[in-house]
Amino acid sequence: MEHKQLYELMEKFSASDIAMLKIESDSEKITMKKAHDCFCDSAAVPQLMPTAVPGSVPSPADPAPTSKDTETITSPIIGTFYRSPAPDAPVFIDEGSKVKAGDSLCIIEAMKIMNKLEAEFSCEIVKILAENGQMVEFKTPLFEVKRIQG
Repeated sequence: MEHKQLYELMEKFSASDIAMLKIESDSEKITMKKAHDCFCDSAAVPQLMPTAVPGSVPSPADPAPTSKDTETITSPIIGTFYRSPAPDAPVFIDEGSKVKAGDSLCIIEAMKIMNKLEAEFSCEIVKILAENGQMVEFKTPLFEVKRIQG
């Protein structure tokens, strides 16, 4: 199963009333459980970065307003937004940074997989809309950007 298919499955599972999903084939085995139905040993789950404050997930239905010459880059998946590759590493970008297509913008951790979000086009970061360690939903606004020639 490709990453895009897996993320779509995760989103549909998250939005459903199903508590557990198990899919097995000859080459793959996928199990998903909702948080309220699974036991999690906190000693077994390392905390790489601070976690989000409850209730801090912005609604993707309420995107941040942008001016005519800016665009909003949104989260392609559900997960935890991180501005740097590790807690002690420098951030990928800051407001005012200019990036080229393919440059890393952030990491979104989903199911313990660190997914780098890369710029699809050259741009200047006008505003960072998500907080480090914040849980984000599919299509949550992350960055307000202005396209540049590059």
